[in-house]
Amino acid sequence: MKRLTTLALLGALMSCRAAEYPAATAKTNAGKLTDNAGAASATEALPNLPQVKTPSFRADTASVVKFGAVADGVAKNTQAFQQAIDAVSKAGGGVVLVPRGHWLTGPIEMRSNVNLHLAKGALVQFSADRADYHLIKTSWEGVAAVRNRAQIYGQNLENIAITGQGVFDGAGNTWRPVKKGKLTDSQWKRLVESGGVLNEKKDTWYPSASALKGSTIKEAFYLKPGKEVKDYEDIKDFLRPDMMVLDRCKRLMLEGVTFQNSPAWTLHPLMSEDITVRNVTVLNPEYGQNTDAIDLESCRNGIVEDCTFDVGDDAICIKSGRDEQGRERNMPTENFIIRNTKVYHAHGGFVIGSEMSGGARNIYASNLTFMGTDVGLRFKTTRGRGGVVENIFINNVDMRDIVGQAIIFDMYYMAKDPVPLAGESAAPPVIKAELLNEGTPQFRKISIKDVTCNGAETGILVRGLPEMPIRDISIENATLQSTKGLVCIEAENIRLKNVALLTTQTLPVMEIQNSKDIVLDGIRYKPGAELLMRVTGDRAKGVKLANTDTKAAKKDVEFGDKVSKKVLSISKL
Repeated sequence: MKRLTTLALLGALMSCRAAEYPAATAKTNAGKLTDNAGAASATEALPNLPQVKTPSFRADTASVVKFGAVADGVAKNTQAFQQAIDAVSKAGGGVVLVPRGHWLTGPIEMRSNVNLHLAKGALVQFSADRADYHLIKTSWEGVAAVRNRAQIYGQNLENIAITGQGVFDGAGNTWRPVKKGKLTDSQWKRLVESGGVLNEKKDTWYPSASALKGSTIKEAFYLKPGKEVKDYEDIKDFLRPDMMVLDRCKRLMLEGVTFQNSPAWTLHPLMSEDITVRNVTVLNPEYGQNTDAIDLESCRNGIVEDCTFDVGDDAICIKSGRDEQGRERNMPTENFIIRNTKVYHAHGGFVIGSEMSGGARNIYASNLTFMGTDVGLRFKTTRGRGGVVENIFINNVDMRDIVGQAIIFDMYYMAKDPVPLAGESAAPPVIKAELLNEGTPQFRKISIKDVTCNGAETGILVRGLPEMPIRDISIENATLQSTKGLVCIEAENIRLKNVALLTTQTLPVMEIQNSKDIVLDGIRYKPGAELLMRVTGDRAKGVKLANTDTKAAKKDVEFGDKVSKKVLSISKL
């Protein structure tokens, strides 16, 4: 094989050959994890995380051109791409080069010891012909499923990478349904005239009758007992492929590449370990349903840094399986650093859940910027999930123009968009206590520091279950400009310190309902507020307000029916 000597590829190879990832393990003399600038992370007692092992590759390089690929955007290069990947792997590994140009291909499968490198100016266009894709047994949204195989797929691989400065385009418009309410009138008109079919209500477009049929079947993608892959052929178009799935892989790296226009989830490492995602861009249309940027599902040991995400669903997602299947898998997502990343449109900027039945722990997120997301920091689950989310440390998050909540912990996730479309109900659910069982989820031991938000519907929403409150949440040094301030329902041991709730709504700045051991220390708010705090619910207990000027509000506290004033203690300034 000949050797590639371009500076771009040499740089990629050098970064992939790093024996260790210093930023993931570097410490100050005080033993604190540090970033490249040497600043301590969000926690004062950061445990030692495992070193993230990175891949390394032989310098041997093979261009897809050698295997017959043609960069005219017309010839389908699926066979040439696959032959190049297979040959390099069989020869002991190395680099598969995609030079500058427009390369049309069907789905491809990665192999161990291969670095698929896109040169600057390379556009890899995945086929819009749905016949090029085939159904497989896989996992999606945390359960056994039948889906079209991902456009980039790998299973049980080691030492793999996708690097460079090129672009993958997933032709997602040939797969995705579109809701009328997410388009302008002219956009909707053009879409309908392009083909496809409408649902009965004429408010959702589908690319084919097969896709529409799948939408009418409850849990259509589930692999049901007694069913085989062939039984799903009549709804094949509904079972959209992810753009990339790397299943049970070790030592994988994504660096520098742009992934755009995905049919469904974009980057999906599944049950994998030692993951490095650096300088990656993900671009999907705002109306694109299920187009998450990155879903780290039941993965361990990794870092995501210096990325840019602009998508139609959640951006940075931590998942670990769903309901009984997720609990049986029992593989938490753990030991991750996520930092120095920008998110534009997304349902949530940084998200844990809702498929978190295997748990999540030891996640450190810092230096994140969210601009125009529906929600900023989003923790979501629901009854039946089970699982424990704990030891989550977040600091240095800046947000603006957040449509819904800047920070939300919600154990009553209803599997719908966080911001209702026109005509959809925004009413909160009625929450009644149920018995504790293995399906009861838990959020606990979460620290958030140094946050700003310029514009949101709610600054902080905490909504636990009567049988399982959200516990041990600390939010410190935050300035949140929003319509509503704090809404805290069914929570325990919640601590806000040095938090500014700069609200525009008249009543109240803080709402505490059926919660106990709540400490509000150093709360700032706009002078002249009609009501500072309302405490309701017969289970409210141990609410403390300290170092806060209660006289700046027209009324300091209001109590609900059957709530004793002894529930609240106020420490004067």
